[in-house]
Amino acid sequence: MATTASTEWPATPDEALRFLLDGNERFLTGRAAHPNQDAERRTEAANQQHPFAVLFGCSDSRVAAEIIFDRGIGDLFVVRTAGHLIGAEVLASIDFAVAVLATPLVVILSHDSCGAVGAALEAHESAVTPAGHMRHIVERLTPEVLQARAAGVTDRDEVARLHGRRTAEALLEESALLRERVEAGECGVVVLAYQLVDGRTHIVAAHGVAVPPAVS
Repeated sequence: MATTASTEWPATPDEALRFLLDGNERFLTGRAAHPNQDAERRTEAANQQHPFAVLFGCSDSRVAAEIIFDRGIGDLFVVRTAGHLIGAEVLASIDFAVAVLATPLVVILSHDSCGAVGAALEAHESAVTPAGHMRHIVERLTPEVLQARAAGVTDRDEVARLHGRRTAEALLEESALLRERVEAGECGVVVLAYQLVDGRTHIVAAHGVAVPPAVS
């Protein structure tokens, strides 16, 4: 593995995924290259952007996309909500990146020890719903908690991975623009699960992307 980031810009879903995985490898092994983070890049990107991947992930403060994938300014189009829950604004943001910016990859980034998933599981077990707007998160995740329980899945991290798969399926169902580009081979959708302790990501599911054998 090279110690610096490649200068070739990814143009396909497969290349974009490889870029992300290479960056994650540099991050977790302590060889981060910190590409595209200087004044020259800041000036270059001031009037245009060409991100090679959309990162739709959880708002968790421990999962900062540009850091864990060793990327810089203008590389990633990042959309984050608690528990990576989909809403109209999320769909519009992803449609913009895919249709207007021609971004070739959409990543759903889940992670272990997810507070949103944990809150939904706890609410299901205790029958007590959190106060305020946190109630909305629990209510949105409850159907997936019930699906997981029906399938015999009780581990919080496995439920989070299940939620990642369901999120990808929902994006493809609700965004015609994204679905059309995936079917045309112009964009891919992949679900990655991030481990907080060692910093590694694992591929959970993929649509329109070839999973590299070394990380499958």
